[in-house]
Amino acid sequence: MTGTVQEEDCDGLCWQYIIEQSNIRPEFVISTEPTDCQIYRGQRGRMEIRVDVQGISCHGSAPERGDNAIFKMGPILNELQQLSGNLGNDDFLGKGTLTVSEIFFTSPSRCAVADSCAVSIDRRLTWGETWEGALDEIRALPAVQAAKAVVSMYDYSRPSYTGLVYPTECYFPTWKVEEDHITVKTLSKAYQGLFKKQPVVDKWTFSTNGVSIMGRHGIPVIGFGPGKEPEAHAPNEKTWKDHLVTCAAMYAAVPLAYLEELDK
Repeated sequence: MTGTVQEEDCDGLCWQYIIEQSNIRPEFVISTEPTDCQIYRGQRGRMEIRVDVQGISCHGSAPERGDNAIFKMGPILNELQQLSGNLGNDDFLGKGTLTVSEIFFTSPSRCAVADSCAVSIDRRLTWGETWEGALDEIRALPAVQAAKAVVSMYDYSRPSYTGLVYPTECYFPTWKVEEDHITVKTLSKAYQGLFKKQPVVDKWTFSTNGVSIMGRHGIPVIGFGPGKEPEAHAPNEKTWKDHLVTCAAMYAAVPLAYLEELDK
């Protein structure tokens, strides 16, 4: 059992450290992120992308003397919106998505032409999409090339509460565990034994530490946790007591069910 930190800041970084530095490699992992007491076996990956445009500042009374970086970003935003409707799709994990999440600019004052503009992009990657491909498809946009924009991936290097910095790129791989995998069979068997009904097997919409455990290191991850996924981090988020009881029973039943599956 692990209690880990910084998952919200950098998905999976804690498990990167556990696996790469502490050399702990479990046979499989149960993630207790919210699943509404259903069995989850995958998620889309994600990455954080930045697009930078440079301009030339001048006095706002004569903007023709400069090169407005914000205006240059406008066509790029339109083409990013068009691109978002033409991304990859997977029958199980669903569609890749793209959204502009932040915009920045620099300008000497409110009466001057902006000399730089940048946007952050939250890119969700479905099965078959790669971080290289996600960068290349943005770099290929006509507006990006016309503006000579620089497209890059963010890095993460913020210190933990202990002061430790463990740098990594802001790429969080897509992953899924096949439906007939022993871990899925194990949780399904434990669920049926406890509750006398078939479990729902599904996937997360959001990201989890599985991006590191399974996505980077190939250690199977299965999700089973209390709470409803759509309520996570929302004002109405709550965890029902019966969910806690259900999950506790599952966590207790899984080890024996796993050993029984291994003996088959």
